[in-house]
Order: sequence, then C-alpha cells, then structure tokens
Amino acid sequence: METTWDLSVFYKGFDDPAFAADMEKLGTMSAAGLELLKAEEDAEPKLVRMIRHLEAYHGTLMRAYMFCELSMSVNAEDRQAFQNLEHVSTLIVDYEVFSSACKRFVGSVDNLEALIENNPDLKKNGFALLEFREEAKHMLDESIERWMLRMSLSGGDSFSKLRDQLVGTLTVEMDGESHPLPAVRGMAFDPDPAVRKKAYEAELESYKKIALPMAFCLGGIKGEALTMCEARNYPDILTQQLAEARMDRETLDAMWAACREAFPDFRRYLKAKAKLLGHKNGLPFYDLLAPVGKSTKKYTIEEARDLVVDTFSKAHPKMAKFMAHAFENRWLDLLPRQGKAGGAFCASNYELKLSRILSNFMGSFSDVSTLAHELGHAWHNECNREYPLLMTEYTMPLAETASTFNETLLAQTVLRSADDEFAFSILEGSLLEATQCVVDIYSRFLFETDVFEARKTHTPSVDELRTMMLDAQKATYGDGLDPDVLHADMWVNKAHYYSVGLHFYNFPYAFGLLFGLSVYKKYEEEGDAFIPQYDAFLGRCGTDTVYNVARTVGIDVRSIDTWRKALDVLRGEIDTFVKLVDQRC
Repeated sequence: METTWDLSVFYKGFDDPAFAADMEKLGTMSAAGLELLKAEEDAEPKLVRMIRHLEAYHGTLMRAYMFCELSMSVNAEDRQAFQNLEHVSTLIVDYEVFSSACKRFVGSVDNLEALIENNPDLKKNGFALLEFREEAKHMLDESIERWMLRMSLSGGDSFSKLRDQLVGTLTVEMDGESHPLPAVRGMAFDPDPAVRKKAYEAELESYKKIALPMAFCLGGIKGEALTMCEARNYPDILTQQLAEARMDRETLDAMWAACREAFPDFRRYLKAKAKLLGHKNGLPFYDLLAPVGKSTKKYTIEEARDLVVDTFSKAHPKMAKFMAHAFENRWLDLLPRQGKAGGAFCASNYELKLSRILSNFMGSFSDVSTLAHELGHAWHNECNREYPLLMTEYTMPLAETASTFNETLLAQTVLRSADDEFAFSILEGSLLEATQCVVDIYSRFLFETDVFEARKTHTPSVDELRTMMLDAQKATYGDGLDPDVLHADMWVNKAHYYSVGLHFYNFPYAFGLLFGLSVYKKYEEEGDAFIPQYDAFLGRCGTDTVYNVARTVGIDVRSIDTWRKALDVLRGEIDTFVKLVDQRC
C-alpha cells in the first residue's frame, strides 16, 4: 500500500501551467470583487453575485494554498513550496480584504432579514449573512486594513513560518545518531522504559538549540494578536476567540468547572499508572505516554486500515466505504521522516470534495486510533458538502465531535474481542487520551492565558515561558505527575500556540472529547437509528451557533450536568483501571 499522499489532484507540480494560471487569476479576483461591491444596483442581486464570487475566489485560493501547505508539511526544506507559500500568503491578504468588504456591505443592508427570507439563494446562506453583519462590527478600519494585514506577513505570519522551519528541520541526537523530532517523540510510546527516558532527555536537550528564537516567535505572534484584538474592538483575546468559535462564555465556564471537579479523579489514574510502572513520587513525564500491560501488539499499516474499515462497516457502512476510498486513493501520508511535520491533521478541500490526512504511524493502537480520528474529520467534511460553501465553516469546538466519536467506537469495538492484556492497554490508552484532552488541555489554557498577560508589557523570555509551563502543569496534573520530572519546553513543541489567527486552540479539544462522548452515548442508546441523525448533525455544524447545533441532538452545552455526565464515563473507566492496577501490584 502506498504510504505517501497524492497531491497531483491539486496540480502536477509547481511548474504546472494550471498552478500558474490560478496564481495569476488570484491576483485579479480581489479587485474584481471590490468592483462588484461598488456597482450601482439593488442590494438583493448584489448579495447573490457577492456570494458567487466569494465561492469561486475561495475555491481557487484554497486549491493553491493547500498544495503549497501540504507540500511543505511533508518536506520542510522544499524551497519551491516555501517560496510559493510566501506568494500565496500575500494573496490571502487580498482575499481577506475582499471578505472584510463583503462583511461591511452586508452590515450596511438595512432590510437584510427580509431579503434573506424572500430570496432562495440568500436564504440557504442566511446564517452566514447574518454572521457577516455581526462581524462587520469588528472590522478593522478600511483605510488601514490592507496595510495591517500586509505587515502581518513580516510579523506574525513570518514568525509562524519560522517556527515551522525550526521544528521541521530540528534533529535530535540520540545514541550517536540524528533522528527527526517526530520519530523521537514517538518513542514516548516505546515499551522499553530506558528508551522512553532517553528519548525524553534527548528531546529536551534538542530544544536548547531553538528555544530562544522560538520564544521570540511566540512573543511576536501573541503581541500581534493583542494589537489586532484591540483594533477589532474586542475586550480580550478569549472573548474574540469564543465569538469566532460561535460559543458563549456560559458554555466554557460550565465545561471548565466540571473539568476542575474531575482533576482529582485523573490524578488517581496517573498515580495508579505510576504505581504500575514502579514510581513512588507520581508519574514522570517521560512515562506519561508509556504503554502498559504485557501486550506488545503492533499493527502494520495494512492491518490498521483493515481494522478501521471493518469496524465502521458494521456500524456505519457509508462511512466505511468512504474510509476505504481514502486509503485506496492516497489521501494519507502515513510514516514519519526527516523534514515532515509531527503529529497528525486532516485538511479538507470543499471544491475538490476531498481531504488529505497526515500522520506519523509507528504501529501502536494509539496510531490506529489516530487514523480513525483524522478520518472522522474527513467524514465530517464530507457530511457538510450538501450545504453551500459559506454554511460549511464549522468552528473548532464542534470540529472534534466526529473524530472523538470514531475513536470511541473503534476502542469499544476492539475491546469486545481483546484478550485481558490488550483490553487493559486499550483502557489505559483511552484514559491517556482523555487526560490529554482534559488535564493537559486545561494546562495549555492556563499557559496561554499567562503568556498573553505577560505579553501586554514585554516579550516573555525562555525562562519565563518555562516557568509558566511548569506552573500550568503543576496546577492541573497536581501530584499525579512527579514534580521533578515535568516538561518545561512543551510550549516549543505545540504548533497551536503559533497560529496567527487562532488563539486558545485548546478548549475546543476538551469540548470535543466530552461532547463527543455525549454524542456517542446517544448512539449507544438509540443504535443504528441514530446514524442518519448524527450525519445530519455533522452537516449542520456550520449553520448555527454551538449551543443551537448541539440542541439538535438533545444536548445542552450550557449545563454543567452535561459535562459532569460525560466525565462520569471517564470516572468509571478510572475506577476500573485503579482496581486492575491494585490486582497487578
């Protein structure tokens, strides 16, 4: 089976005449769109033409951008991809200027609701248009917007690209050999404790080579974000991100309150794992991801594919067929290698009706689960293609629902036929993932809050950032981790901190896990009859607020009890794990 993805569906290469033609076309589309908005005509036909131009513009831009970005993600030293990505970044500014002009125009239409109600083309884009009107209140002044966005290319955007270059080309010295960072981080799952500890120490040592420029990258990006937040008339970054996530503070507060209540339970799990691995002062960070039990089961890529497809062929045949298509048509780039980005992600293209998935597969069940997770994202994108483009932009909290659902279904299916050792490993893997999505994610939320507070007055130093990270880990993990063996440089590794337009990219993961568990409980209660409702829900995620979309499957996200019930599922797993550990020790 091919292990690299096929990008030729975008273009045959950077010398493809189609790529050159699209780049040339993109150079004219903003000006053409702005002329459209200046035309003397009634609001109704102008709105319809505006939507069509936005759709065409977005389609062309995303085809070019994804080709450059995906090429870079598997080869950080691809100079052609880097140079073209730089060019596309300038074209994105033009798109953003036109998009802002569209929002200002929509905000100026007095009878917008009536026009939406009476015009079929506008009605099917109704929520997006009403959201445009709200966003118009937070637009940059038209006279300076283009220049501020262009300055970002040599500011936050440049810092973000530098971060990717630094991490993508970083090598880790271990046992006299150089290893790519993703491969060394993958050793955290190695069954040999000596390998895990050695990899952890080598990883930390490698960060010394890039910590200083990374601190400036982070400070530059967060400083720019504070400036843009003020310019857009938001009181603070979190308020802005919640608005852009279509999520209210009441929901966030309810979720975090329930999570804080559950921290002692997660610490019980961590201390039980520490006990199992022979540690007496809490779990050292290098053993946080350690496999447990005597199962040494490893999967080939073919076995992983078959397991995922077979699992979903029984529960959701339509999704299983879609997954098989993804493998057969090289939608995935699977193996770690030098210059390739770490972690995993799914990128979707609405116009081409496809996704591309990056992973760093090493053969563990966790890696198989990651494939199911990312294919869940791809399926989510497939489900919303029945809606027009402007109604498919779902926000980050709901973006993790399908991925969490897939992980849970896969784990529950495998558990039914697993032997005791493998079942114990899967249980622990589930708790490990949950701990990352609840405890670690909250630590990241605290860390980012502190970084923004510090950045109001100065660029935080490497030592300050390390102290913030350790404080955040101690506040959340507590005595579950060994206080002398934490990870002060986790801020270097996490790409989410370095996103220019997306901050606090952490709470959506906690939301996604717990909301996904709530949705999965609905599936358990209703069985196959729930699947059409589930797919319809996924399709609607870009059509309303988080609260309203969640209500379509009967879930109240503003209620702390909703989150407590989801966490109760995890508490039950923790109880089982602790009992099993006691029996083994």
